[in-house]
Amino acid sequence: MKIGIMQPYFLPYIGYWQLMNAVDQYVVLEDVNYIKRGWVNRNRILVNGKPHYFNIQIQDASQNRLINETLLNRDRKYIEKTLHMIEFSYRKAPFFRKVFPLAEEILTYEEVWLVPFLIHSFSVITRYLEIRTEIILSSQIEKDISLKGEERIMDICRRLGADTYYNAIGGQELYSYENFQKKDIQLAFLQPGDIRYQQFGETFYHNLSILDVLMFNSRETIIQMLFDYKVLCKFG
Repeated sequence: MKIGIMQPYFLPYIGYWQLMNAVDQYVVLEDVNYIKRGWVNRNRILVNGKPHYFNIQIQDASQNRLINETLLNRDRKYIEKTLHMIEFSYRKAPFFRKVFPLAEEILTYEEVWLVPFLIHSFSVITRYLEIRTEIILSSQIEKDISLKGEERIMDICRRLGADTYYNAIGGQELYSYENFQKKDIQLAFLQPGDIRYQQFGETFYHNLSILDVLMFNSRETIIQMLFDYKVLCKFG
């Protein structure tokens, strides 16, 4: 059983979806503290050919509050402004007509809590990309809430019966192969390939929101991208 565990991000880059697609169960770690200026409620798209942040508005954002305790500010004018920005920026992209309705479905979803809003966005994208991984909320798993960091991750893996834990490549400094092996869990890191595609200009901008990938590539091409990675691990 392969498990992935990540915080919920807002329309994240292709590597996030690769990880989700690579595992049997994907745990959304939403019972941890919200981090300001992170990726939970913002990402980047191209605006006038350059990377530009866009976000969903948070009510009284606080790092002393859990992600699943965080409320959204559902300002209709702001949502319309964001959709107009996406439309203006990508209306000449080859797959705009197919993808813009997905953006509308996500951004206009009438939900005031952050986590259900993000889970709905996951369902929209996974449906489109035919990702069938089971998604589980961390808060729904009976676990030792006193544990932190690596110990908490290993505890979740053990309770779900995982024999392999997949993490994003950026987490290499956070986890120890030896500690996972002591728990009879194989630790592996997913390293995305050098994924490139034609954007509007000659310069290619990496790691933008999945919206950018969707706008410039067919569904079939993106499904192939989901498998463009290496798995780095050690066997003890």
